[in-house]
This record gives sequence, C-alpha cells and structure tokens, in this order.
Amino acid sequence: MPKLSETELLARDAQRDLNAELLESINELKAGKIGRVSVVTRDGRVIESPVAKARVISRLSQVQFARLLGVSLRTLQEWEQGRRQPSGAAKTLLRVAEMHPEVLREVLGTEESILRS
Repeated sequence: MPKLSETELLARDAQRDLNAELLESINELKAGKIGRVSVVTRDGRVIESPVAKARVISRLSQVQFARLLGVSLRTLQEWEQGRRQPSGAAKTLLRVAEMHPEVLREVLGTEESILRS
C-alpha cells in the first residue's frame, strides 16, 4: 500500500466520521465481536496472540489477568508478545478464559471482595 502525502491524508480523513467509527467499535467490543488479536513485534512482524485474545475476551487488564493466572505481569507480556510460551497448566487456564470468560471475571470478583474484607 503506497504511503499517502499529507494532503491526501487530510482529504481522506475529512471524509471520515470518527465518532461513528469509535461508537461502532465500542458496540462491537461490548457485543463480544472480537476479531483477531495481533501483536506487532519490534522488528515489524505481526503475530497472532492467543494469550492476548483470551485476556481481551475476558475483559480483564493485563494486571488482573496475570494475577488470576498466578504469573507476573512481565511473564504475561512475554506470552502475549510471543517471546515465551505458557506451561501446560497455564494453557488450560487460557482455554477456560477463552471458552468461559465469565468464570475468570467471577473469580476475580470473589478474590477482590475477599481482599476488601
């Protein structure tokens, strides 16, 4: 795809309704219509990240997701970026997160309520 000049970018963007695009994206996210989750590496490679996809589907932050999986934030980030692979037990939890995200949110809610007590 050729790069656009500044004038071409401005002309293209003048035709866009960014508010409508953002609202559409928010509605798709709320409806669970999540597509592929990709990570762009420093060298420009694009990789699919099943770990990031499971986290996004669960609607949890990296900190929350890492805590639930019992790993450090850095470990989760390494998994999401494809630099490391989760172990067998973590892979099982990731499948649960992808198939039944409500379970993880429920566990997180229970854990947080215990901490508040």
